[in-house]
Amino acid sequence: MQVTRPLRTTAPAALLTATALLVLSACGTSEADSTGARGSGSGSGKTVEVRIPDPGNSGVLALGKKDGSLDKALGKVGAKVKWTGSAGPFAPAAQAMNADQLDIATGSITSGITSLAQRPGFKFFTAVDPDAAGEGILVRDGSGIESVTDLVGKKVAVNQGGTGEYLLLKALAKAKIPAEKVERVYLRPDQTAAVLNAGQVDAWAVWATYAVAEIGGGKAHFVADGAAIGSDNYSLNAVRTGFAEQHPEVVRALYDYLHEASAREKEDPVAYLNVFTDVGPTAVTGKAKEVQTEFTAQGGTVDPVGPEDIARFEAVAAFYAEQKVTKEKVDVAAHLLDVEKLT
Repeated sequence: MQVTRPLRTTAPAALLTATALLVLSACGTSEADSTGARGSGSGSGKTVEVRIPDPGNSGVLALGKKDGSLDKALGKVGAKVKWTGSAGPFAPAAQAMNADQLDIATGSITSGITSLAQRPGFKFFTAVDPDAAGEGILVRDGSGIESVTDLVGKKVAVNQGGTGEYLLLKALAKAKIPAEKVERVYLRPDQTAAVLNAGQVDAWAVWATYAVAEIGGGKAHFVADGAAIGSDNYSLNAVRTGFAEQHPEVVRALYDYLHEASAREKEDPVAYLNVFTDVGPTAVTGKAKEVQTEFTAQGGTVDPVGPEDIARFEAVAAFYAEQKVTKEKVDVAAHLLDVEKLT
């Protein structure tokens, strides 16, 4: 396997609404602070606090925060949200859940598997179908790279153990190209746009959160998207295991809200963009707004994890073990909740 040490860069995030790293220090709570989150639920008369990363300027949680609908839904089971930190990569969020500093986080099955390979203190309780349109191998316009085969001998930026590395390895495997024929450059996603645009890497295996700005800016395009790659990269919601055990009714109420709101978002994506502001670095504007709207309309909804989903999760886990991303095949099924049975 040929890899490169991370490049140093001071580039700003492409879309700060969803790319800021989780601020773990902001998530920390003392035992006294977290008493509400460990309460007895709606029957105790105490309000249960659900610690969720701040959603930024777009998406279902952003609108739920602004209009109060999320707290209203959770209030029916004696709970409310405590927004903490920032939404970002799943790996630090998983660490925060393991340390009892966070209760809910969103990530991909790919980053989830590498986190499960550690000592997980969380379980997944929802699934969103893989994003066939919004993730893939991004190249600069005019780069001369017209197919996955053209990546041979090139440098491709990926986030280690997560969506990017999976997409690249999956694309290469489908094209029957040995992984060592392409140089993987491990970078944080929020640092990679400037590196790509400076020509320090030839391509970027990436998902919609970061791809939208590049495609919308007329600077780049997918040489292969999720559909062409055959991606099984689901988006998942995770809950801290202890929280789910103590407050299953809160987890179920959160799922119900996310399920219904994600269906509305798919029907009217624009209503869930630029929730707090339509100017500045967190706003999605111009062509990027059109691109994001199209991706969301084609995307999935938040649903329970079904048997067919589990089979695809296990396929990703087997692929990761085969590609030596993990030391052995991770048992994903052991870390899933049937949210429809929670009450």
